[in-house]
Amino acid sequence: MSRRPILSVRNLHRSYKSGPKTLHVMMGADIDIYPGEMVGLIGPSGSGKSTLLHAAGLLEKPNAGEVFINGRECLKLPDDQRTAIRRETIGVVYQFHHLQKEFSALDNVAIPQMISGKSHKAAEAEAARLLGIMGLTERSHHKPSQMSGGEQQRVAIARAIANKPQVLLADEPTGNLDPTTSGNVFQSLFDLTRLEGVSALVATHNMGLTKYMDRVLTVRDGLVVPFNR
Repeated sequence: MSRRPILSVRNLHRSYKSGPKTLHVMMGADIDIYPGEMVGLIGPSGSGKSTLLHAAGLLEKPNAGEVFINGRECLKLPDDQRTAIRRETIGVVYQFHHLQKEFSALDNVAIPQMISGKSHKAAEAEAARLLGIMGLTERSHHKPSQMSGGEQQRVAIARAIANKPQVLLADEPTGNLDPTTSGNVFQSLFDLTRLEGVSALVATHNMGLTKYMDRVLTVRDGLVVPFNR
């Protein structure tokens, strides 16, 4: 495993106003994600997991800190450059699948590739390949309303991987599913990231998922620290 991280967060600070009070969520957090590893970020809702992922994924700016992707500090870049880095380097999976309900599973996975410049034919071929890996070949022409929650989330995972990101950020990716479906979907996520060589940072409160992780971290007092399994 390379010792140069793909993703590094340094001295992250993030606070929010709550009426007259200020809620300090991140208070100098650091994290490194290395090529080929899956890292778990464990903690209860409200502990700061999503805040960290949003900053790491360049989805929102913290109050202070730095985010390095492939050694390049990204927070100070113009909006268009940050957008390009997100599109080319980062995949994101949320608790809710956010699929386009008017499109089929195949289209949901193909369209982001076409937006990035791939031809319709090539995008559909890659979408079909990924859906096949996720066990959804027979569902590829179904719309989200015709699919189960677990199937929809597997489509969302395939979509997040479709543009071949270097790192996948998953925020409670199975939090909206029953335990059995959650286990099946996470197994699919694990298998696909390993197969495609994608690093992953996975935020979850599900302790049962730690068995998949190369490392497990937690947020404590606004810092990211090792979690003792």
